[in-house]
Amino acid sequence: MSDPQIGTRPASTRRRDQIFAGARRASDFDFGRETAEVFDDMLERSVPFYTEMQSMVADLAVDFAAEGSSLYDLGCSTCTSFLAVDDVLPRDLDLRFVGVDSSPEMLELGRKRLEEARFARPFELRHADLNQGVEVANASVVLMLLTLQFVRPLYRDTLVRGIHAGMRDQGCLILIEKVLGESSLFNRLFIKHYYDLKRRNGYTELEIAQKREALENVLVPYRIAENQELLRRAGFSQVDIFFKWYNFCGIIATK
Repeated sequence: MSDPQIGTRPASTRRRDQIFAGARRASDFDFGRETAEVFDDMLERSVPFYTEMQSMVADLAVDFAAEGSSLYDLGCSTCTSFLAVDDVLPRDLDLRFVGVDSSPEMLELGRKRLEEARFARPFELRHADLNQGVEVANASVVLMLLTLQFVRPLYRDTLVRGIHAGMRDQGCLILIEKVLGESSLFNRLFIKHYYDLKRRNGYTELEIAQKREALENVLVPYRIAENQELLRRAGFSQVDIFFKWYNFCGIIATK
């Protein structure tokens, strides 16, 4: 049974994801208005252990959040992670929140969510394309949750190096990524079990097939080892896995 309060948005105000429910012309997946309006439901039904991952990310973020620094969420979408971190952050810790997203519609909904939740900490929401890099400064924590996989591989090294350069010493970068299996056998099995999860959560064969086609040229996953190597090339000294479920993985790296 799904949690009706996920993402702090009551079920009565959260729209059900039916973007791919009917036959539609093939096109690349995007994060515009149609997606933004159903994004909470999409995440809950498409990402395994989404609520638990948000809780784990929040706990780890608090471990590294430093007084007088900033927390960045790159690909912040509707700011669910801001609220998850704020819920466990010490009330007296001076921490600035910075959200960055390429979708104006996501940022609009994120700002509305923070206002409705009476989010009391200083925050800024920026519109930017991460393929073009990002300005990070005085960051003790950087989150990229289901985000790096949408950055074109050609630009990932430059982006992660820029993040590392803008972080404080002892700061952390937290990633959630969809990943490839280390062999074709495991990759097929992991994907099969992932689609089984989507079926259990109410997605039809048509929805699964059409979304897979829409994501084909947009979401480019790496193997876990490739993500770890990317982080180390950028200068991160310690890299570890804190979550793994078939083809989803949580990775934390420290400067």
